Amino acid sequence: MPDSTGSIAYVLKSFPRLSETFIASEIYRLERRGVPLRLFIIKRSDEPFAHPIVDAIGAPRVHLPDAAPISSRALFQWLACHAARFVRPLARQLRRHPIRTAHAAFTAFGHAVRARKGRWAPPRKSTLKEFLQAAALADALAAAGDVRHIHAHFCHSATTVAWLAAMMAGLPLSFTAHAKDVYCEELNPAGLLVRKLAAARFVVTCTEANREYLQALTTTPVHCVYHGLDVEFARLCGTQPPRRRFDGRVRVLGVGRLVAKKGFDVLIEACALLRARGIDIDATIVGERGDQDEALRALTTARGLGDAVTFTGPMTQAELFEQYTRATVFCLPCRVLENGDRDGIPNVMVEAMASGLPVVATAVSGIPELLRHDVNGLLVQPNSAAEVAAAIEALHHHPPTAERLSRNARQHVQQGFDGDTSVQVLSALLISGVA
Repeated sequence: MPDSTGSIAYVLKSFPRLSETFIASEIYRLERRGVPLRLFIIKRSDEPFAHPIVDAIGAPRVHLPDAAPISSRALFQWLACHAARFVRPLARQLRRHPIRTAHAAFTAFGHAVRARKGRWAPPRKSTLKEFLQAAALADALAAAGDVRHIHAHFCHSATTVAWLAAMMAGLPLSFTAHAKDVYCEELNPAGLLVRKLAAARFVVTCTEANREYLQALTTTPVHCVYHGLDVEFARLCGTQPPRRRFDGRVRVLGVGRLVAKKGFDVLIEACALLRARGIDIDATIVGERGDQDEALRALTTARGLGDAVTFTGPMTQAELFEQYTRATVFCLPCRVLENGDRDGIPNVMVEAMASGLPVVATAVSGIPELLRHDVNGLLVQPNSAAEVAAAIEALHHHPPTAERLSRNARQHVQQGFDGDTSVQVLSALLISGVA
């Protein structure tokens, strides 16, 4: 990419994040293709470690001023603590582009009024925070001097900040939409998502199901670009699937944050059914703590599975790869929650298939784009422990079926979910957005 076109600003809510290796890999691959990037990070990461790929990224990083949550505090109390951090960036931006900045302020205020909780309720406080962060971002973009395009990840708060900053800076905008941010109304209340779609030059999303949903809301082009395997995991997988040992025990692996949409409670209930049928079961659930943590542990105890179900917490990619090699089946019984929250295509499912594991999952959201029933995996109904147990038992009793599904799964991932191919598409979109 010629230097004369300038750099692309990647706006991220937090970076790096353990559960977002796909973003780190995307940035790394874009750099390898010669796309000049600058990272603008809204919130500092507080996670215990970062994956090695993060250290290989050379893009400059700018952290916006720290800002505590505003929803649980009185407005004037929050301003008293934070105003000093944002006054100077906002003042500089007003001097540079007074009309654009005023336009962004009126846009933010209009949304704050529309999104209030009732006719007589005050305007939405969080919009003020996002406007001030946008002013700080626009100021940082001006200081960088060479930014020609803004791209944000996740279409709720990070894209709201990027959208308002793009107004102030007079720069084109694009963003990537993922899963929860697409479907949860409370994350984009009062039609905010539609306005951001209209403001973007183009939009990227990670499943065809998402693309169809978003395209129906806008005339802005929406492109499906699958994440593909992240860089480190692709290296770990190599060219041959790992050898597995089969000793009569079913080793089930589930990976994801301990939240309701992952369906780990269904997996635990399925393990109880399998044990009741005399099957030697060993389940490992890898992932960060979430709002279902205590409930899942309590359910494990209640079903008498304390010796059979292990919660490990988060792992490095190398440690996780070891879990894939030990397991005999991967299971992620995802569900769609009442508020619309759902997964897109879980990246861990792509990893499991690439490592040669047979996969049991549910036919929700974008998962059927990855998994075809009885072709490269087994699909079951959401919230059905009985169907999950039956699928795992079928794989256990019919090794040739498990082998066929695993072989087809690995081939499908290699052909359709290659990260380098996906980044070729994304880099072309970003370059055209700058031109």
